[in-house]
Amino acid sequence: MKLMKIIAGVAGAALLLAGCAGTKDEADNPYKLVAVGKLTVCSDVPYAPFEFEDPSAPSGYSGFDIEIMGEIAKRLELELVVVASNFDALQSGAALAAGQCDVGASAITITEERKANIDYTAPYYDSLQSLLVRADSGISSLADTGGKKIGVQKGTTGEIFAQENAPANAELVSFDDDGLMWLALQAGNVDALLQDQPINYEHVVVDADYVIVEEWQTDEQYGFALEKGKSPELLAAIDGLLLEMRADGAYDALYAKYFG
Repeated sequence: MKLMKIIAGVAGAALLLAGCAGTKDEADNPYKLVAVGKLTVCSDVPYAPFEFEDPSAPSGYSGFDIEIMGEIAKRLELELVVVASNFDALQSGAALAAGQCDVGASAITITEERKANIDYTAPYYDSLQSLLVRADSGISSLADTGGKKIGVQKGTTGEIFAQENAPANAELVSFDDDGLMWLALQAGNVDALLQDQPINYEHVVVDADYVIVEEWQTDEQYGFALEKGKSPELLAAIDGLLLEMRADGAYDALYAKYFG
């Protein structure tokens, strides 16, 4: 009987210690972060002006998305860490489920299909689709791309829009990121790029030999992505800080910096 009491006492103490440890872990990491004290953000780079390499920045990256995340990390008293990731892994939720990061910040359009695999913050940016071509291409609209090659990014709403609206005899060429698409257009390997307007506009700013010939209002909004069901606390904190940044002018300052 005494032995049984001793065993029970040891088991009870172990359970108490485990409970204390759990409480301590929750206190140290209330947002269930992949690295305690750090807000780890996955982003598909380059995708200027939303995310691009910047050796002068503490994280090594900058852009509209990155600076918003940096401000959120600061207000949460966390260090911002940016991890370059494939966009398809972000929009599908695979990168988040694999524990690569806490947040996907990569101009990710909110869609019902994606909501099945990821949790979205409140929308933080309104966007539209567009068609970019060389100024001397003779292409003035999507209807002119019959028999042409259109560059699109894999897994994006731009790719879906092209699949649904491009001429049947246009060839869609999928790329992993905008950097590869842009190089392909410059090299003449594709005749046009169909993607989010802010990204194509950035190319026009860089090189006046290229123009946006058509835009479409698709009622798209971007949201930051989190692993499905993992941390409602972090989701609520980011939503609250997005509202706070709009109220105190921090959001408007970043928007003006990147979009005028």
